[in-house]
Amino acid sequence: CTQVVRERNLPPELAPRVISAFVEAFNNAVLHAYKGRERDSVQVHLHFDDEGLEVRVLDRGNSFALDEVPEPDLATLPEGGLGLFIIRSFMDTVRYERIEDQNVLIMNTRWPSGEEI
Repeated sequence: CTQVVRERNLPPELAPRVISAFVEAFNNAVLHAYKGRERDSVQVHLHFDDEGLEVRVLDRGNSFALDEVPEPDLATLPEGGLGLFIIRSFMDTVRYERIEDQNVLIMNTRWPSGEEI
């Protein structure tokens, strides 16, 4: 991500945002999807082109309802429960699908146009 940002002359803050969103998604898969179940793999698929970047995190763990995950109360400075908040804050779109026996979290960010930089 850092290399792509550098090569495309994108805003430098884009790389740590995407990396933070990915780390949160990966941690959620490891910590929550397999809770109470036998551990299995977590797959990561990356695709980028001239428009932007798509990150998919796939696992075979417990499913969840993305839209039912509550927003954290930031006024209370919670120690946990910030993962999806961070992901949604740093990525342009976030979707969840259950495809057969897999959870698929799809995160997209578009590259800023020259006028936005």
